[in-house]
Amino acid sequence: MIHPSRIQPLNSRSVQEGRYVLYWMQASQRAECNHALEAAVEQANERNLPVVAVFGLTEKFPEANLRHYAFMLEGFEGVRGALARRGIRFVLVHESPELAAVRLAEEAALVVADRGYLRVQRQWRNHVAKNAPCAVIQVETDAVVPVETASPKEEYTAGTLRPKLERVLGGYLTPLKERTVKKDSLALRLDADDECDRRALLAGLKIDRTVPPVKTARGGTEQGNALLEEFVAGKLARYDELRSDPGLDFSSGLSPYLHFGQISPLAVALRVRAAKGVPAAARKSFLEELIVRRELAMNFVFYNERYDEYESLPDWARKTLAGHAKDRRAYLYGPEQLERAETHDPYWNAAQKEMALTGRMHNYMRMYWGKKILEWSATPAEAFRTALRLNNKYELDGRDPNGFAGVAWCFGKHDRAWPERKIFGKIRYMNDAGLKRKFDMEAYLAKASALEKIR
Repeated sequence: MIHPSRIQPLNSRSVQEGRYVLYWMQASQRAECNHALEAAVEQANERNLPVVAVFGLTEKFPEANLRHYAFMLEGFEGVRGALARRGIRFVLVHESPELAAVRLAEEAALVVADRGYLRVQRQWRNHVAKNAPCAVIQVETDAVVPVETASPKEEYTAGTLRPKLERVLGGYLTPLKERTVKKDSLALRLDADDECDRRALLAGLKIDRTVPPVKTARGGTEQGNALLEEFVAGKLARYDELRSDPGLDFSSGLSPYLHFGQISPLAVALRVRAAKGVPAAARKSFLEELIVRRELAMNFVFYNERYDEYESLPDWARKTLAGHAKDRRAYLYGPEQLERAETHDPYWNAAQKEMALTGRMHNYMRMYWGKKILEWSATPAEAFRTALRLNNKYELDGRDPNGFAGVAWCFGKHDRAWPERKIFGKIRYMNDAGLKRKFDMEAYLAKASALEKIR
């Protein structure tokens, strides 16, 4: 059963006579453990109709570039085959998502959409709800607990959201049953040109090509699942002890796959909970990141309309930073110098290069990286803009709730006031001495240096 709170009607129209039920795939780019897909199958089976799945590819997703498009399109190769094996025709059309969905909705009995929390994703769904001739329902499948169910307001910290999640979590940590499709759609004729050739499609897109695809990561559910199994087998048991050490890297590496919806957070959570021989502390530590911290980020972008602006920061944070905005900086770097990793700090430079080359940065270094941008920029507002731009440009998991919340955290969001100091005011401070005291940073530098060979 799909929890009723996952399902939300987006308009008041009725189910109409149609040739199929349309699953509009956008945020949840996978064929397994997908509540929206299974809801579409249920609706189709009740009406003895086939299911058609559509993804509309826009060239104008904010801040997306060749790196992001290449990873995403790799994932659709697996989606196409997996859906075909279930008797579901998948079409990828080179058209803005909301326009593709409305066009195919003309012959649909109803539209089932997955859910996205960013401004542009919500605008797309509002457009489809308004312009589709039939009922449109939205099904949450990229959060373990739907945002409104967890909390009716923007939460202050993880500490305020955690107990709210814990009260309801048990009802959502249940496996999702895959439904059998009663009537297939593979031979159905559609008013849509399916873009099957990934390489030709990618080559023809009018997008920013200044950031190349990552050579060390390939998109897709199969690759995400393999990475999950590797993590459970080799890293999970010591995750709570070693996850913060940048020289060792005990992170899961799953964030790009979660970002593109290529792997389900519910499936990941259930796999971690079922892992044998793993200490409870390690399991708890990972689930804190996967559920509490990730869904705190979703809470942020859902309830705070200015999530991508400096003004989204708490009043106390902006006030303390304003009070120290004119403090003398020992080092001052412009956005271009930072992007080229031209600072005096070898650890920061290594982190920036790691991100630029691999599309990811160790989580602990990501915090340090953001804090130093604040310290070395002319103003806090400039620092915020620089950090967000670089994160969204190079990270495979950039441009999503985690990315926006992660950058904002470096400036005080979801944190508390600390003892006051120059430049930072009451914002949490980090320095290179702390890195060297806690970790083998020479190991991290060696690892970062080795990355230069993959250029």
